[in-house]
Amino acid sequence: MNDKSNGVAASLLKGAIAGAAGMWVMDRISWYLYRREDPAAHRQEKEAQTGGMYTTHVAAKKLLDPLGITLSDKQFYAAGKVVQYGLGMAPGALYALYRDRLKMSSSLKGLLYGFGLFVVVDEVVMPLLGLASGPRAYPWQAHARGLVDHLALGVATDAALNALNRATS
Repeated sequence: MNDKSNGVAASLLKGAIAGAAGMWVMDRISWYLYRREDPAAHRQEKEAQTGGMYTTHVAAKKLLDPLGITLSDKQFYAAGKVVQYGLGMAPGALYALYRDRLKMSSSLKGLLYGFGLFVVVDEVVMPLLGLASGPRAYPWQAHARGLVDHLALGVATDAALNALNRATS
C-alpha cells in the first residue's frame, strides 16, 4: 500500500470509529427525548412503525429472515444494534474522506452532515426500503426528535474525528 492509500484507509477507519461514537451520543439523546415525549405522539409513532419495530430491527429482520436465522429476543435486539451502529459507521467513514472539502467551521460541517443524514436516511431511504412508514405517518415530535438526534450525531462524529486526527498526527 502506498502513502495515499494508507491515508485513505486511515481516514476510513477513523471515520468509522467517529461514526460509532456519534451514534452512541445520538442514542443517548434520542432516548432522553423519547422518554419525555407526549404519550399521544408516542402511540402514533408506534402505530406508524413497520411491524411495530424500530427501523434498525426491521432491517435486521429483513436481512436474517431469508437466511432462515432465528434469534432469541436478546440476540435480535443486539442484531438491531449492530445495524444501528453500522448506520453510524459507514457514513462516518465516508464523511471522514470528504469533510475537508467543505470550507466552513468544523461544527457547521458536523451540523450539515447530521442534517443530511436525517433528510436522506430517515425521511427518504428508510421509507423507500420499507423499513419505515412514510414521513406523514409519524407525528411532528418524531421528526423533531430525529432532527435533533441527527444534528447531535453529526457534531459528535465531527468532534470525534477531530480528536482522532489530533491523536494520530
